[in-house]
Amino acid sequence: MRVIGTAGHVDHGKSTLIEALTGVHPDRLKEERLREMTIDLGFGWMTLSSPESGESEEIGIVDVPGHRDFIENMLAGIGGIDASLFVVAADEGVMPQTREHLAILDILQIDSGVIALTKIDMVADPDWLDLVEADLMDVIQGTALESAPIIRVSAPKQIGLDELREALRLCLTKKAPRADLNRPRIPVDRVFSIAGFGTVITGTLSDGHLNVGDEVEILPSGVRSRIRGLQTHKQSEERALPGSRTAVNFSGLAMDEIQRGDVVAHPGAYQATQRLDVNFRLLPDVSQSLKHNAMVKLFIGATESMARLRLLGSEELKPGETGWLQLEPNLPVVAVRGDRFILRRPSPGETLGGGAIIDPHPKRRHKRFSETTIQRLEALAKGTPTDVLQQSLLSSGVIMLSDLISQSRLDQTTAQAALQELSTQGLFFNLNQSEHPSVNEYQPKDWLISKTLWEQINEISMQASAKYHQEYPLRRGIPKEELISRLKKVTRHQPVALNLCMQRIIQEGKLIEAGPLLHLPEHSLQFNEKQKTNIEQMMRKFEAEPYAPPPLKECQAEVGEEVINALIELDELVLLPPDVLFRKADYEKMLAELRALFAEHETLTVAQVRDHFQTSRRYILALLERLDSQGITARKGDARILKK
Repeated sequence: MRVIGTAGHVDHGKSTLIEALTGVHPDRLKEERLREMTIDLGFGWMTLSSPESGESEEIGIVDVPGHRDFIENMLAGIGGIDASLFVVAADEGVMPQTREHLAILDILQIDSGVIALTKIDMVADPDWLDLVEADLMDVIQGTALESAPIIRVSAPKQIGLDELREALRLCLTKKAPRADLNRPRIPVDRVFSIAGFGTVITGTLSDGHLNVGDEVEILPSGVRSRIRGLQTHKQSEERALPGSRTAVNFSGLAMDEIQRGDVVAHPGAYQATQRLDVNFRLLPDVSQSLKHNAMVKLFIGATESMARLRLLGSEELKPGETGWLQLEPNLPVVAVRGDRFILRRPSPGETLGGGAIIDPHPKRRHKRFSETTIQRLEALAKGTPTDVLQQSLLSSGVIMLSDLISQSRLDQTTAQAALQELSTQGLFFNLNQSEHPSVNEYQPKDWLISKTLWEQINEISMQASAKYHQEYPLRRGIPKEELISRLKKVTRHQPVALNLCMQRIIQEGKLIEAGPLLHLPEHSLQFNEKQKTNIEQMMRKFEAEPYAPPPLKECQAEVGEEVINALIELDELVLLPPDVLFRKADYEKMLAELRALFAEHETLTVAQVRDHFQTSRRYILALLERLDSQGITARKGDARILKK
C-alpha cells in the first residue's frame, strides 16, 4: 500500500486535481469549501494499473494546505508519504510556498515524485508554458525532485490525467514496499467520532501491521485500548499493512483521550522522550543564523511541539550549514533512530530546516563542546556494520547474499562478521540451507530472508490456504502458482525467492504438497449428508453397468462438478479424457483383464477388447488411448500391443 502527498503553493489546483484523479474532493471542512482553500489535511485514493501486466494497486493521497498560514498542518501529513505530487499552476509559475514545500520534501528525503503543471487551459500562449516549465526546471535543480517528470494537465478539461497517472505509477514502482518490522505505529493526524462506533483516528501506518482485536497503547499518555475496527480507503479490513492510510476504531476510548500528534502502537513497543540527539541542516535561504538555546517548533510524524535547541560543537549555524543539535521538546514525543524532522521559527513563521534523529533516548544533556560526544554522534549517524547490514536486509526482505554485501558497501570480512551477529540474533535465515550452517559456508547465490518477512509470508500462506479451503471445501488444495502469485502481489518479491519460501514451508510441514496443489495438514475432503446421498445414487448406476458407466456431464448434473472433481481427487473415480468416468476398482479390473488377454494374444484390436467387455467402442477407445499415453500399450497398425 502506497501513499502520495500533494505539495505546492496555495490555489495552484491541488484539491481540484485530486478530485479529478480520484472522484473524491479532499476538502472536508465547511470553511475550506467556502474559501476554496485547503486548511487541514484531506484524503483521497485511486487505483493505478499497469498497461503491460494488468496488475493494479490502490494508492492513498494526502492533500495538504499550501497557504503559509496553514503550513504546519501540511507538515502533519507529509511525513508518511512514499512520493510527492508537486503542483505548480501554469498561470502563476513558481511562488513562495512552491520553494518552501520543495525544501521540506528535500529535508524529509522524499526523493520520488511527479510534477503536475496545472491550469494549462488558463494559458493561451504556448511560449508562456515553455517559460514556466524552464523556470521550474531551474528551481528543482539539485533538489529531491531534480529528475521528476513534468506533466502538463488541466483538471477541469481532463487533459493529461492519464499521463499523470502513468507517471505516478512508474514513480511508485521504483519504491520498495514498506518493511514490516512487527513494531506498528500510527502518528495520528485526525481524530473524530462516529455515532454508534465511537472514537476513530486516521494516520499512515508504518513499521508493522495491525489486526482487529489488537491491544494498543496511545503515546505519550500510555492509555490503552483495543482495536474494534480497521479501514483502508473506506473498506473494512481485518489487517492493516505498513504504508497504508488507516482508520482505526477503538473500543471504550473517549475522544478526549487521544489527539493529533499522538502515536498508536503495541504496548511497550515504543517509549516517549523529551530529549533527542539529531543531525540538522539549516536551509541556505533562511533569514538569519541559528543560535544556541533558541526556541523552535519541532515537527516529527504528526506531532508539533515547542522545543529548546542546544547547539553542539559550535556557537551558531549559518545558513546552509549542517551541525549537531540536542532538542528538548516541551511535550513528550515518539521517535526512532532515522526518523526525519522539521524545525520552524515560531515568530515570524519560517521553515528553518531539518534532518534525522540519531539518538531518540540520550541519557543526559551533553557537554556542548565535548569531542567525545561529537565522535559518538558521527559514529551513530554512520551506523555499525551490523546496523547497515540489518537495514539492507530489512528494506529488501529477501535478497541474494552477493547483492546484500554489494548494497551494504562493506568489505567481505566486515560483512561476514556482521552477518554472523545477525544470524546469532535469529534476525534472518538462509532459504537455500535447510540446516543452520555457519555463515562461512554460505554461497554468494544463497537467498537470505529477514525474520519479519518470513513470518509475514508464513501468515499470508496459512490464511490464504485456510480461506481457500473454506471457499472450496471439495478441492484438495490451493494451486501453488496461485498462492505464489498472491504472495508476489502482497510482498512484491521475486518468484524465485517465493518458490524457495514455499519449499521451506512444505519442508516444515506447515503445508502439504499434493502435486501442483498445497493444503493445510488438517484439511480433508468432506461431503455433507445431501452430497453423500447423491453420490450413493450415482454409484449405483456405475455398479449396474461397470464397463458402460454414465457419461461425465450426466454425473456432473446429478451430483455437481465440485463433487465429481473431489471423487477424482480421492481416487474413487478415474477420468479418461475427454469425458469417460470409471470407478477406480472397475478401471483396475479392466486393466488386469486386458493384461490377461494380451497373454493370450500378441495384438488386440479395439473390436476385440470391446467384445470382451461387452461395451461400446467409445469406452474402449478412451481406455486404450489412456494406456497408450501412459506407455502401457502402443499402436501397431489398427491393433495394440502390450509394451514390456
